[in-house]
Amino acid sequence: MRSCLLCGVGGQGTVLASRIIAAAAMERGLFARTAETIGMAQRGGCVVSHVRIGEQVPSPLIPPGQADALLGFEPGETVRNLKYLKPDGVVIVGNRAVQPVTAALAGMDYNAETMLDYLKSHVKTCIVLDTDEITRSCGSPKALNVALVGAMARSGVMGLDAKDIETAVRARVKPRFLDMNLKALQYGADCVRG
Repeated sequence: MRSCLLCGVGGQGTVLASRIIAAAAMERGLFARTAETIGMAQRGGCVVSHVRIGEQVPSPLIPPGQADALLGFEPGETVRNLKYLKPDGVVIVGNRAVQPVTAALAGMDYNAETMLDYLKSHVKTCIVLDTDEITRSCGSPKALNVALVGAMARSGVMGLDAKDIETAVRARVKPRFLDMNLKALQYGADCVRG
């Protein structure tokens, strides 16, 4: 069984990304379970999605220390959820901080570089995607979710390849957003060294 935890802030496409991963696994004939926890606001609150795939999946929730991959839509949420990652797990993270409501209310200092440095020093494999470049290349910041999934596919950590993910993207994304998302998928894959 393989497990992927996706974390971000409401409105970033975390839930769609988890459904794309699950759909890709099911197309491969694997069993997939997902679950989401959504913070105090649909937009701006913390969002965590669990995806588990394999021959048998007893629970959709990933226990701490059991995630093969952690897809972070922003650095602070990635640090906050690092406890879920296996010691040899892979972190794939966008580099732009989006302060969640909880941090804003607490008046916390919220610096992306500090959080990325922490991740790089605590994780063996940390792949950082340039969120601004994704926006420029694909035409929208909303393409980050598929770019992260593309990097995950290229890394091989979840046992899914780019073709699996592309098939799921084509099935799940509205036609008017398809080109943008296919560009994002390729962008994410290109960020991972082969």
